[in-house]
Amino acid sequence: MNAVDTRQAGSITPAQQRHLRQQAEDLEGVFLNMLTKEMFAGVKSSDDKNFGGGFGEETWRSMQAEQLANSMAQNGGLGIADQLMSELIGLQEAANNSQSILSPGIGVYGK
Repeated sequence: MNAVDTRQAGSITPAQQRHLRQQAEDLEGVFLNMLTKEMFAGVKSSDDKNFGGGFGEETWRSMQAEQLANSMAQNGGLGIADQLMSELIGLQEAANNSQSILSPGIGVYGK
């Protein structure tokens, strides 16, 4: 986690913060997956005799795009996850505060 995450996390637990970080990275991964699939869509496999083309190559390219996107997201990506973190932390803190006012001792997820 970066310094922004720990500085903004007032009333959320470390477990909630890790969960928010994972969600932000997952969302960035989905976005990057869409981008990389479009990037690979521009590569004409039928014109390329080196890889043979066909269904196997299409499947492989799809898996490659997904893994590339996930790796990019986990290693910083485009910074979308970092930008989302402040919003997600704010929403989680508001949920924690409203939940503690309504029923003290019960967390956001009823735990």
